[in-house]
Amino acid sequence: MNCQSNSDDTTLEMELPGFRFHPTEEELLGFYLKNMIYGNKLRDDVIGFLNIYHHDPSDLPGLSKIGGREWYFFVPRDRKHGNGGRPNRTTENGYWKATGSDRKIVSLSDPKRITGLKKTLVFYKGRAPRGNKTDWVMNEYRLPDGCSLPKDIVLCKIYRKATSLKVLEQRAALEEELKATNTTTSSPLSSLQTISFCNPKEDLVPSISETREFFKKEIEEEKELVEEKKDRIAKENKVSPPSLHFPVGNEKLAELQLPKIINDWTQDQFWTQLNSPWFQNLTPYANILNF
Repeated sequence: MNCQSNSDDTTLEMELPGFRFHPTEEELLGFYLKNMIYGNKLRDDVIGFLNIYHHDPSDLPGLSKIGGREWYFFVPRDRKHGNGGRPNRTTENGYWKATGSDRKIVSLSDPKRITGLKKTLVFYKGRAPRGNKTDWVMNEYRLPDGCSLPKDIVLCKIYRKATSLKVLEQRAALEEELKATNTTTSSPLSSLQTISFCNPKEDLVPSISETREFFKKEIEEEKELVEEKKDRIAKENKVSPPSLHFPVGNEKLAELQLPKIINDWTQDQFWTQLNSPWFQNLTPYANILNF
């Protein structure tokens, strides 16, 4: 009767407003996990048994028996290659990746005594090694290595890492940039839809017949230019340049007509106009110069 009343009181206490389940790491290892491995039935079944690797992290809060921001589970260790292999921590949509090395958990009453080990893991969406990191974190607690244990079970605490305001602002800015790039890289035909035309019946692209006529005219014009050039070259070749004519045989050359030299410069009409007694006195000297 006393045991039944105690369990009812605990259940009522868990349902009371303001009740929180915040065990220490030493309590998780030394009390909850140790009793579960050795088969000691707990009075209060507050931690459920679940293989969390069959579920996404977002589904785990609804599968936990207790917890507001932290959710606890007893998890069997699924190894890849038997008991000596590494634990398999892959899920359907991602995987849990360990960060750093294991940390030893010591007893507060006896710091030299190790009660267990703690491993921290982060959930990544996708497949390794190109997964996308999320804000889901897991602390995996296990008893010290080297102990012969009847069950290979660990205790996992799942929680979501608090995101700072700065990170949220960066994510929002990144989303806005992605939206802007998507709008600018839309199809070029969308920009034509915003253009208003006076005549909607007018074709934006010329028809095939018009393009053919246009090219045909260009070809004909080029042919005419080529013909004109050929005719001009032929006419130039027909007109021969004037050549020098040399006498042949007994032909005589025409005599070269030279102006007669006046020996007496005083008889020149130009000088007679300027005749003066002074020039007459110089006449004998001028004749001497003319030899």
